[in-house]
Amino acid sequence: MELDKLVYPRFLGTTPWEKLQHLPRYVKGMVLRLDKYPANSERDSRHGAAIAGLWNQYEHHLERHRKAGISDTDLADFRWQIEELRISLFAQELKTPYPVSVKRLQKLWDEVRANIRT
Repeated sequence: MELDKLVYPRFLGTTPWEKLQHLPRYVKGMVLRLDKYPANSERDSRHGAAIAGLWNQYEHHLERHRKAGISDTDLADFRWQIEELRISLFAQELKTPYPVSVKRLQKLWDEVRANIRT
């Protein structure tokens, strides 16, 4: 569940302040997505699959970094851009602070992967 990725034990201590400020918008985006789902479940599924693929890439490398004791700011940035992508795809009326798209995230992922040392 998306909310579990944002709000979890000790999230206040591990989430950077600048990202915590966006938490209400992310939660509101989830509510809007649920409201819109009945009218366009196909679109939701299509976008949801794209986000799931990006999230799986992120989690796979995050786990590798945890095991190696690595803290990667580029990987963390990628994670937060996924949240912005959710807003862009499911709750456009909430706006994102910068342009974001699946294509942009895939390009960013290529850069993140190029910098991964493990």
